[in-house]
Amino acid sequence: MEAYSDFARVYDTFMDETPYEEWCDFLVSLLRKKGIDKGLVLDMGCGTGTLTGLLEQAGYDMIAIDNSMDMLQIAMEKQREKNKDSILYLLQDMREFELYGTVRAVVSICDSLNYLLEREELVHTFRLVNNYLDPEGIFLFDFNTVYKYKEVIGDTVIAENREECSFIWENYYDDETHVNEYDLTIFVKEGRLYRKFDETHYQRGYTLSEIKGALREAGLLFLAAFDGETHEQPHENSERIYVMAKEQGKRVDKT
Repeated sequence: MEAYSDFARVYDTFMDETPYEEWCDFLVSLLRKKGIDKGLVLDMGCGTGTLTGLLEQAGYDMIAIDNSMDMLQIAMEKQREKNKDSILYLLQDMREFELYGTVRAVVSICDSLNYLLEREELVHTFRLVNNYLDPEGIFLFDFNTVYKYKEVIGDTVIAENREECSFIWENYYDDETHVNEYDLTIFVKEGRLYRKFDETHYQRGYTLSEIKGALREAGLLFLAAFDGETHEQPHENSERIYVMAKEQGKRVDKT
């Protein structure tokens, strides 16, 4: 799993049109429908902590994990700027995260789970989520679909030029593995010059059927799915899908 490093410095700049407030409102509405209007919530793959902070403002006690120290440093800087230290940020890989106890809900938004390239990794991560959820706790996450990588962004080049930084984003989609490689070339202004750096990331597209199967194998109960744009029933051209699942008991390994 690729950890954001140099890109962390400009991540918020290029994500400034991301509808974090809308995402937060939708998540909160789903949690409240399940009776979760307060309590401990884990943000898994929190990045620079924008959504984490919004969920805290909505009344939740937040723990957040990410495997990029650079992203977490920015998230913690945001806390310090607000003279707050109420969010616990942990440097952990979602494939092997550990908590001190259970939480009422786990959220994972902005395609963090697409970084899990093997089905076994997905199932194992889901099992960890199930393990750390309170009884009947809720798991909310999104994922990019195979359709999005294959038909929308696969084998395309995206570029954006700004005053302080610019980027070139080249995509290469493998139809056999459903893995999308994207090569980022970023230019950041430093004084009168620009510094160039490169990063390569890999994400795998999943189908809703695959996600349901992984949840079932991990012991979680699938509850509902929503199209990422309309919040209605997903369809064959859905690019991003939200999923809600529930803890339904812990598995005890018998020796």
